[in-house]
Amino acid sequence: MNRSFAGLMWILAAMLVAIAGAARPAMAKGGPLLVDAAWLAPRLDDHLVVVLHVGDRAGYDRAHIPGARQITEGDLARPHDMSRGELMLELPEPETLRAKLASLGVSDDSVIVVYAGEGVPLQSATRVMFTLDYLGLGEQSSLLDGGLAAWRSARRPVTGAALQIAPGTLSARAPRPIVADAATVRSLSDRANVKVIDARAPVFYSGAEETFGKRGHLPHAINIPFSDVSDAAGHIEPAALARLFQAAGVTKDDTVVAYCHVGQQATAVVFAARLLGVTALLYDGAFQDWASNDRGAVEQ
Repeated sequence: MNRSFAGLMWILAAMLVAIAGAARPAMAKGGPLLVDAAWLAPRLDDHLVVVLHVGDRAGYDRAHIPGARQITEGDLARPHDMSRGELMLELPEPETLRAKLASLGVSDDSVIVVYAGEGVPLQSATRVMFTLDYLGLGEQSSLLDGGLAAWRSARRPVTGAALQIAPGTLSARAPRPIVADAATVRSLSDRANVKVIDARAPVFYSGAEETFGKRGHLPHAINIPFSDVSDAAGHIEPAALARLFQAAGVTKDDTVVAYCHVGQQATAVVFAARLLGVTALLYDGAFQDWASNDRGAVEQ
């Protein structure tokens, strides 16, 4: 497949996502896209509910929600060797992702709740949420607002006990076309109804600080820092997100293509877009791919 034809296919895929996804309700199969402790607590004993604790093993062993299974964003990423120029946080093949999730008890009919462990940043949890959506599980996945800290603040129980996990079964299905590459970004970035969003901190967007040997941002990109998606405690307020996107000039008729350093921080912006009913793609290679592999110009 030549590059121009591949680019056309991605444009068509993005348009299909825009048509089908922009009107997608914020309700997942098992509940809202964003849930709180009061919603989750009475459902912990439901055999369909699979709770994923995002964080390292040490944190999980100290305290996790009863019944939760431990996972990291690295568990859902392709192994890499920076010395060989490999990208840091790339999605592996869908069958690899399905095998990992099935080993944690996720099945076709699971209701999945993802939360950030104590001290784990929101964008680690939204990276897991993005991966679930990529696999076609987005409509049955929810994010626990505020993560484990909010759960404990609500005086809900935690445990350090080990869990016996019965493997799940996930059917093979085509992944959703919500991942963009550099060719896709170049082909879409000058379209009126496409907004390229740089989710990095303003110092990187402006070029005040260098990353991967270059300063600045992708052409036509606007800045919505990942840190603005939630408050300092990791709580997400949809009304505040609506104001944030409006101030950036993003409407529900737009398609967002978000990127960051390596494909983690931008998933917070993608998640925010989903909450607002805005179609969003992730440039998974992110600025690392754009700068390290000379994919195109940067602006300051």
